[in-house]
Amino acid sequence: MAEPRKILLGEDELPTAWFNIVPSLPRAPEPYLHPQTREPVGPDALTPLFPMALIEQEVSAEPWIDIPGPVLDAYRIWRPTPLIRALDLERALSTPARIYYKYEGGSPAGSHKPNTAVPQAYYNAQEGVRRLTTETGAGQWGSALAFACSRFGLDCRVYMVRTSYDSKPYRRSMMETWGASVVPSPSDETNAGRAVLADNFESPGSLGIAISEAVEAAATREDTHYALGSVLNHVLLHQTVIGLELKTQLDKGGLQPDVMIGCVGGGSNFGGFSFPLLADKIAGKVGTRFVAVEPTAAPTLTKGRFDYDVGDQAGMTPLMRMYTLGADFVPAPIHAGGLRYHGDSPLVSLLVKEGLVEAIAYPQSKVFESAVQFARTEGLIPAPEPAHAIRAVVDEALRCKEEGSAETIVFNLCGHGYFDLQAYDDYLSGSLLDV
Repeated sequence: MAEPRKILLGEDELPTAWFNIVPSLPRAPEPYLHPQTREPVGPDALTPLFPMALIEQEVSAEPWIDIPGPVLDAYRIWRPTPLIRALDLERALSTPARIYYKYEGGSPAGSHKPNTAVPQAYYNAQEGVRRLTTETGAGQWGSALAFACSRFGLDCRVYMVRTSYDSKPYRRSMMETWGASVVPSPSDETNAGRAVLADNFESPGSLGIAISEAVEAAATREDTHYALGSVLNHVLLHQTVIGLELKTQLDKGGLQPDVMIGCVGGGSNFGGFSFPLLADKIAGKVGTRFVAVEPTAAPTLTKGRFDYDVGDQAGMTPLMRMYTLGADFVPAPIHAGGLRYHGDSPLVSLLVKEGLVEAIAYPQSKVFESAVQFARTEGLIPAPEPAHAIRAVVDEALRCKEEGSAETIVFNLCGHGYFDLQAYDDYLSGSLLDV
């Protein structure tokens, strides 16, 4: 019998609670601060933007938080997701390493993002909110929130980073199909957007700018809240459904990862994928290496400073202790729009600072070289974001080949690339630039 490619779970094995890594951390995360007073921010300061249920999750020290029934019902549309062995990639690399990937591209939006979009829409609807605003880089988060809002009867307005708005028109179509309205950012709808356009009318935009616009648009209407697709603790909490499923699948397969790899922009997919297993490393139960991969165009973890900074360009968010390139940093318009962010999750940043997570960066030419190799061996076309993880997987597998080491490498393929074909056009035609 041929070796199985997939380790599958039934719907009855879907996790019923999210895992909170905060109680497992070697030291407590530092509090968010008010951007003007630099005093700790209390829950009341966040209520204009978030429902109380999410605020409570943001500061929770409980190790487990139950997943509401309506959220589980929505999860069952695409979860649990498969753990797949990349046998053909292994053969192409002639490596003794065993390579597995957790595939999140089968969700309605084609990425891991609905794992948090659905609960965020649910909790807002429960509180009587009628409208959500958000930003999106590559369009995956905006697509996910548009889908989630359509399920719970909420209006959705998405400020999409202009370089992605222009290069990924079908992501916009996808959001609009689910009923969302999409605005290229920077826009003339907000003070934050107008300020950027006054300085540079041709600005390619950034996630920091788009966040400023979405926060401003939410703060000026009583019926509106803001939803964030990464960075914050409650977002990474919701994403741990990935890592919890993964732990069960690894146990079923009798596998112990030597290396776990994920791409990092704001940190949501990396945190959700790794936190349940990172807790075991912190407790001294496993010796797994955890590797976070980012673009050299936005090298937050590898070249940023560990400091307090705001999450947006206009300075409307609380100050967070994280690795940052500075809130005014506007990355070059690379195709991995979801990784074009100046900062990183405070939780992921703390784990890097403590030496529990390694960080590396790659230019996009090397990333797409490995993405095409993966597509031509495994068949799936990866999004530009997880293609960064694939580059690191290839390098780790080649290291194992040189060393004769049969290590187990696991990575998170957090989204498909079927709306990102302009990126592949540029690579295949030789016009893809490294910046």
